[in-house]
Amino acid sequence: MTSVIKQAHQGGADILINDTLCHLDPRGALYLPSYRTLVVSDLHLEKGSFFAKRGMMLPPYDTLATLALLKTIIDDYQPSCVISLGDSFHDCHGASRLADEASGLLRQMMKSRQWLWIEGNHDPVHPAGLEGESMAQFRLGGLIFRHEPLAGNSPGEVAGHLHPAAKIIRQGRSVRRSCFINNGRRLIMPAFGAYTGSLNVLDKAFRGLFDVSGFDVHLRSETRIFTVHPRFLRPD
Repeated sequence: MTSVIKQAHQGGADILINDTLCHLDPRGALYLPSYRTLVVSDLHLEKGSFFAKRGMMLPPYDTLATLALLKTIIDDYQPSCVISLGDSFHDCHGASRLADEASGLLRQMMKSRQWLWIEGNHDPVHPAGLEGESMAQFRLGGLIFRHEPLAGNSPGEVAGHLHPAAKIIRQGRSVRRSCFINNGRRLIMPAFGAYTGSLNVLDKAFRGLFDVSGFDVHLRSETRIFTVHPRFLRPD
């Protein structure tokens, strides 16, 4: 299975989290080959319609763009289980605002596979009208999936919520990208949604989760993962 992954997604990166093989896809997803499980975080579906209702008119294409990318990844890996790691919808009523096209695309992806909705701070309830299971956290082998990372040492934790990004200076140019961040014991996922912002990993919100230099940052480009040591990181 691992060799197939490397052939299909040569720009990805394989890492171990709590002795579990994890494949980081540059498109912002995590794949666990031993469990045929795909993980994405912070889709924030229907964020555009949420702000439109409040008079802030954003282009209403975020949900379809996010789901189209997710479908491409699901088609590539053919997982038996998908874990959406919280803030799948931007608010508790987001699922009820799905347009027919978006709803149909999401239901197509959910068909014939297990789908787990991890409860987030934006969407602590089951998305209305959709299948799947909702829960605060989920254990799989040596990993535990939750939306918000816990302070201190939390072996096996895979979380989202913080929308990590990293900034480096390369050949005199500043480069800032969303990223995965891990220390071999825990992993924080990048935000997957088309309209999601990001937070520099040097921000105080990450303090207490990782030692000052005892972690790796995996920057995303469109096709590759670049692993960067903390000493090369710069604040915004």
